[in-house]
Amino acid sequence: MQVAAGSPIIGGGLGLLTTNTIEPNSIMLQVPTHLTFSTSSSKLDANPKVENLFANPKTYIDAPWWAKLAIDLIVCNDIDSTKEDPKKEPVDMRPWLDSLPQSFDTPIRWTEEQRDKLQYSPLSSMISIQEKLTKKTFESLRQALKPNSLLKESLTYEKFLWGCDCARSRAFSGSYGGAAFDPKPYALTLLLVAVYIAAGMGSIEQASNGAGLVLCGSILKDFVLPKLFKSKKYIICPMVDMANHVGMREQGNVAFEYFANGFSLSTKPDVTMEKKEEVFISYGPRSNDALLQQYGFVEMNNAHDVYVMPPLREWDIAALEEACGRKFQPGRLQKLERAGLLGGSSLGKGKEDEDTFEEGVANRGRGVVVTRAAGIDPAILTALRVLVSSEEEWESVGEAVGNLVTENSGGKENERLARVAAQKALELELLAKPTTLKEDEETWKNRDSLGVGIEDILALQFRMEKKKVLKETIFALSLM
Repeated sequence: MQVAAGSPIIGGGLGLLTTNTIEPNSIMLQVPTHLTFSTSSSKLDANPKVENLFANPKTYIDAPWWAKLAIDLIVCNDIDSTKEDPKKEPVDMRPWLDSLPQSFDTPIRWTEEQRDKLQYSPLSSMISIQEKLTKKTFESLRQALKPNSLLKESLTYEKFLWGCDCARSRAFSGSYGGAAFDPKPYALTLLLVAVYIAAGMGSIEQASNGAGLVLCGSILKDFVLPKLFKSKKYIICPMVDMANHVGMREQGNVAFEYFANGFSLSTKPDVTMEKKEEVFISYGPRSNDALLQQYGFVEMNNAHDVYVMPPLREWDIAALEEACGRKFQPGRLQKLERAGLLGGSSLGKGKEDEDTFEEGVANRGRGVVVTRAAGIDPAILTALRVLVSSEEEWESVGEAVGNLVTENSGGKENERLARVAAQKALELELLAKPTTLKEDEETWKNRDSLGVGIEDILALQFRMEKKKVLKETIFALSLM
């Protein structure tokens, strides 16, 4: 396994290449835990070495996970580049630190004009929240530093933003929050059991009960309690973090090795890799909102992409009535309101903390979610069946919203009109865009001659993919 740049790495950046043929289920790379950077969602989890740089350590301890990891990286990069383990020699992380990107294309760095070119207000709104929170967190952390702290000079907003981008784009997460396997408690338990029995202090059954309690306590601490309290761990694993993302059919899998006290990158059970082949992993089923906001790239034909429409309460009812050739009956919107199917407001309120943009799901106003994989939200189709139903159709289902959940539950004509209404809403969403998909595709073909910057290229890719999701869904609705 080697880190490579340029061809044959897709996109020409850094990536991992195999140096020989690798069989299925084979470990390609293993990194000891003490060389990783980690934190968790717990406010008790902080780096003691970094904590000592703060006059008010609580500010650092209470910071969001990405901010804590950002500070850890900056300290390692600017103050002390060694990682230590009590049982091993210190390791200088400088070669890995020097390989990290020095600049990012994430939209938190874009101007308002550049963000407008996304043509997608849900993500623009989330980026604004992210920017406000990042600046607020930076100011709090900087003010909490000791006056003579070595970090005081190097911690600029630009440096903090670099650390945050590194943390968000290179960390992976999991629910496991315990420690690696430690044989000492078990060895001590066996010794005590042997002494207990040899000294005639009790029976074998009593000794076994005591050993069982130790085993149960270890399982409880390492596996049960972290899941019970929903503890989430965030880890940057040097070298493994060089693997690039693919949404489907990745060859590699990253896992924590409990007994080896480290993290491994291995081939999947059904994958054989040839020499000089790039190793891809999956960062998870992420939409292009998350990929662009956190990683600074767009995945073309992303199977996990979504489009968030305005909530149903903001749709053009008159246009839907015209498309269906029916006037919607009085009282239906009130029924949907009571059923919670009209959504919120497109200016939906939400806490401005890390959870609101954690996974890049830009749906603060409880809008209508359209996915590339499944199309329009089934709950919205239910609402549209209610909305378009005639008096006769409405009476036939007992005037109950819950009786129109399944396909054709209101009759074939009702189903057809519900889908016509959905298509019309999606078409109106497309028509509201400043450019058409065809125009965007033409710009994409001529991008080199137009001399556009990377921000414009990413915005163009992003809005093309969003429009494709809408068009694909319109086509699918027309077939049903």
